[in-house]
Amino acid sequence: MVHIHTKQTGEVTVLVIQGDIDASSSIQLDDALKQLSGAGKSHILVDCSQLNYISSAGLGVFMSYIEELNENHQKMILFALSKKVKNVFDMLGLDQLMKFAPSEEQALTIINEA
Repeated sequence: MVHIHTKQTGEVTVLVIQGDIDASSSIQLDDALKQLSGAGKSHILVDCSQLNYISSAGLGVFMSYIEELNENHQKMILFALSKKVKNVFDMLGLDQLMKFAPSEEQALTIINEA
């Protein structure tokens, strides 16, 4: 079971994920990212502090938006990942394609530096 909601924080949108992203709930993640992506839309911070598990389907959703976000000059930074969840991203080499931060404050710093 997953609960996904958004909140505005200044110039960025924070996507908050609570629970597990598996094959069935990855559809909700895709729908949320689809609404947030697009030319002229704000940067996206993904709060993973309450993300307990992510399957390959969930990873695939994130991967599918990397190019589109780059083309739209939108940044996406995932923050506050548990060590277990971060290891999944690292094992697949996604740490080379995506940006991560330990906290929301540090993710905002990365956004503002660019």
